[in-house]
Amino acid sequence: MRNTAKLTTAVLAAGALTLGLTACGADKDSASSDTSGPLIVAASPTPHAEILTYVRDNLAKKAGLDLEVKEFTDYVTPNTATEDGSVGANYFQNQPYLDDFNKKNGTHIVPVVTVHLEPLGLYSNKIEKADALKSGATIAVPNDTVNEARALKLLAANGLITLKDGAGNSATPADIAENPKNLKFKELEAAQTPRSLDDVDAAVVNGNYAIEADLKPAEDALVLEAPKNNPYGNFLAVKEGNEKDPRVTKLAKLLTSPEVKKFIEDKYAGSVLPSF
Repeated sequence: MRNTAKLTTAVLAAGALTLGLTACGADKDSASSDTSGPLIVAASPTPHAEILTYVRDNLAKKAGLDLEVKEFTDYVTPNTATEDGSVGANYFQNQPYLDDFNKKNGTHIVPVVTVHLEPLGLYSNKIEKADALKSGATIAVPNDTVNEARALKLLAANGLITLKDGAGNSATPADIAENPKNLKFKELEAAQTPRSLDDVDAAVVNGNYAIEADLKPAEDALVLEAPKNNPYGNFLAVKEGNEKDPRVTKLAKLLTSPEVKKFIEDKYAGSVLPSF
């Protein structure tokens, strides 16, 4: 993407190390009050950085917003960078994931505005229908707590497994009550799930990684999350205390504008759904 900064692995590691060295002394009231300069936003490449780039190139100048976009390919560094002030905001995650991340890492990230939903889907290079999965088939699932639970809920919603009563946002294969096809699960980093499609019978893939792998969730998924009452909408987030930063409020307004809604609908054709 033109003019969009891409971070190297070394920089990602440095950001994570910085958090590790400072987390013990982190203070949720220590968010920067300096609102001068550009707003730097950490984002997953697709669709988040693409949406932000559209805002930057078409809407930000008129709104008086100097916006910079930094791409991250993992689900950890955007939050650690937001916590330590390396970036002013991030746009890549949903509420269950953020709740789990804050709890485990002692961070103080809060949502500002929900922008879109990327439906989670089950994909395969070997079968064309979910009910064609054979006994003992292997399914790749994301290995982070929230997305693994989300994957299992998707399979349960489509009758492939049954989860135990009370299995929530931290469900694992150990919480499966019934598994009539004796499905096996291969736990992988979320970004690796689409790359595993030639090695497994099927894979549950997050919407952004599906799009990056040239999969079309609305067309290619064997089963897809329903958007109605879905708790996994993706939002703009900041460190607690920065919610009223005027740059953030400007961006929040732009991200939920009619122009952005049309951009999402036209570009992603149902694979990404506006949440406003």
